[in-house]
Amino acid sequence: MGKSRRIRLLMGFLVETVCLVLVVTGCVVASGTGHPNGGGPANTLARGDRGNGSYRAPKVSPGPAVLVAHDAPFSAYNNKTAQTNNNPDNALVLNQVLVDPFIVDGNGRFLLNSDVLVSAQLTSKDPQIVTYKIKPNVRWSDGQPWNCHDFYLAWLAGSGTTPYFTPATTRGLDRVTAECRDKNTFVESYRSPYADWRQNYIHHSILPAHILERETGIADITALTPTSAPADLKKAGDFWNSAWIGFNAKTMPASGPYQFDSATSSKQTVLIRNKAWAGNPGGPAMIVLTPVANGAAAVQGLANRQFNVVQPPADPLLADQLRALSGRGVIFEARGGPTVEHLDLNLTSPLFRDPVVRTAFAQCVDRNELVDALVRGVLPDAQPLGSLAFLPGDASYVDLYSDRMVADARKAQVTLERAGWVLGPDGVYSRAGQRLSFAISHDASPAHSREVELIRTQCRQAGMEIADGATPGGLGNAVARGRFDVALTTSSRTSRVWSLADRYATKGALNYQHYSNPDVDAALGVAETEYSESTQMDALVKADRLLADDLVSLPLFQIPLMWAYTSNIDSVYRHASDGVTWNANEWTVR
Repeated sequence: MGKSRRIRLLMGFLVETVCLVLVVTGCVVASGTGHPNGGGPANTLARGDRGNGSYRAPKVSPGPAVLVAHDAPFSAYNNKTAQTNNNPDNALVLNQVLVDPFIVDGNGRFLLNSDVLVSAQLTSKDPQIVTYKIKPNVRWSDGQPWNCHDFYLAWLAGSGTTPYFTPATTRGLDRVTAECRDKNTFVESYRSPYADWRQNYIHHSILPAHILERETGIADITALTPTSAPADLKKAGDFWNSAWIGFNAKTMPASGPYQFDSATSSKQTVLIRNKAWAGNPGGPAMIVLTPVANGAAAVQGLANRQFNVVQPPADPLLADQLRALSGRGVIFEARGGPTVEHLDLNLTSPLFRDPVVRTAFAQCVDRNELVDALVRGVLPDAQPLGSLAFLPGDASYVDLYSDRMVADARKAQVTLERAGWVLGPDGVYSRAGQRLSFAISHDASPAHSREVELIRTQCRQAGMEIADGATPGGLGNAVARGRFDVALTTSSRTSRVWSLADRYATKGALNYQHYSNPDVDAALGVAETEYSESTQMDALVKADRLLADDLVSLPLFQIPLMWAYTSNIDSVYRHASDGVTWNANEWTVR
């Protein structure tokens, strides 16, 4: 499996992303700088940022079509099922087709989408109640109302309260009871506090309830509850799970600035302006998205003006090719992304239950060599990552690993020998009949194969025998079953709380390392339930330090993002939640 697709799948329940382009990853970006074409108030990447915590689509001069290359064909209108799992190629299309209650800008800031909402407010903290006020007369492209029924369907499908819907994740909604007070007032009541409530309905969750009602014969989705007749729940669930897979223009209306054109096919997705859209019309007359699986082919297509925007996987060779096009009216950009690579240690392994072995392994890995080989060709100033919670540039980022991951094979040997490990005649340490021999599992992509080979060489000098545990079919099954010693994986910093809690809380959904630390659990519990951002950050800082002390995972580096576009387009810039099409309606095309 190639690196770009691997990263998308490992984003899984969270999110990842391609920006008008060949996919690298997906998620809410947590750091980075503004773009020279970006308008709006300071510290934002949204021209429609009104400066008061809300967004409204700006007035943009109409322009011609924009041609975009991305990784794989559009495959699903409902991108929230366990099957679709927030597929970034779908997200790239749906960014402009399905509207969210919040816009997440290029710096990860949540902005109320005031084109469709009057407000979305925490109206009570004890118990927690969130109230959404929907603007009257907001409509789908087929003329039907976009209202509380659509929010209710999103809650029912995503709450996990019935087995008939199969969402990719139930996080947040699993503690909610919801109701429609009237057609434009949606109310969530929480059984326990949840500070990250703004995450509940982003990434294209709000689907047309009237279509499900029409196609299933269910008269009123809001009359359906988790205790309704199983036959009715099954009808609704079967449609939600399956009927919005593939493409059918009759069942896939738009609520955003663009809608599907009938010209859409397996070879190309064509979006045209949605005349029923509540906000200002989008700039491009048309957005044409073409799947191009090969990064070099996408770059060549940009050079030949077959495309206006591309984002191939972060690769030094492709980066050089894109830089070389600067004299031909192409703008190349790169930044550190929200996705990071790390080595995850299986704490059920007899070797890695031993903190001495974890310490020695950390000491022999030369992360600077990895960054030099794999990252600096794209981002010359890139450095090894020093945190499991934060990214460089975050206010709370502190490098916690530079004194732990010292790239010193001799120091690793001393650590082992002090604990009774003995170097054998074959150059490998052993103790009490156990050899210091293990494998690093990875997805067999060329970049990861090179990375593992570098680590094997580095740590062989420290007396460790490391096998290349390439798994061409992907790591999902191996890690889920605990069949690994060390796994070279990625994770996203989209919602730091989610990222840490799911991986490192004792009952975390992705805690395949079997790690448990009550102090970490307590800190993550505070981060998840406290509304104060400063309190959240303090708790995450504490958890980050505890994880570093335990050396449960070894952070390596940020995966860079790179993209390029023709200079006749303004306001194209990378947004790492669902791709740069997040603001395609703002583009000015000359």
